[in-house]
Amino acid sequence: MRIIKSFIVAFSMYSRIPMPRFTWDSEDMKYHLIFFPWIGAVIGLLEYGLLLLTEKYGFPNAAFAALAIAIPLIVTGGFHLDGFMDVEDAISSFKTREERLEILKDPHIGAFSVINVIIVGLLLFASILIMDRESFIIWNFSFFMARALSGMLVVKGKKAKSEGMLYSEAKNTSDKPVFVILCIELIMSFCLAFAVSAFRAVYAFIIPIVTVYMLQKRANRLFGGITGDVAGWYVVNAEFLAALFLALFKFF
Repeated sequence: MRIIKSFIVAFSMYSRIPMPRFTWDSEDMKYHLIFFPWIGAVIGLLEYGLLLLTEKYGFPNAAFAALAIAIPLIVTGGFHLDGFMDVEDAISSFKTREERLEILKDPHIGAFSVINVIIVGLLLFASILIMDRESFIIWNFSFFMARALSGMLVVKGKKAKSEGMLYSEAKNTSDKPVFVILCIELIMSFCLAFAVSAFRAVYAFIIPIVTVYMLQKRANRLFGGITGDVAGWYVVNAEFLAALFLALFKFF
């Protein structure tokens, strides 16, 4: 029963998929992060379904790319993109660490976050148009991988603040078993992707890992660690860069 509650908590927090309502307690959050990547699995399956529908009914390429970008936003309600925009605003401010952390809490958006979202959106749109069928299928695995890596950072990464949603999540999470299970899930997703296309799977596996490692170092320097917004920033960047490099794979 506790595991079922953890599943419901994860999908309620990180997606807009309707879930049963109940009052959570700290015990219900001990294992919820192991289900975080499975929201990425839902997104990946929907993306694959879109591919099959496009092949059957002949959707225009532009419509296919636009719908592929929309699916993660619809499933998550833009949860991670919100964090991405907050972090981009904070980084672009060139202010002190304390001031950057305050910007993360500001509900308003700045010009730089909008500019960066447009840039990422256009590059993602172009990447989806360029990707061949196998690359697109492998990209679908990146939604799972990015969330597995983000969950691992929440568990083990240095926290920027001793308050807030991410700190509470990490505090209430059973860190060692959750971290191990997330590692197993990450490896499992890589093996499945490898069975589809070995070389592309290596891209999809390595790019999110390198991205998260580099962004973690940057977050530690700029913010003193990770926050909920920074975790969302990781997810968006890992998914975007996986698409970009899989698109470039076509030319090599």
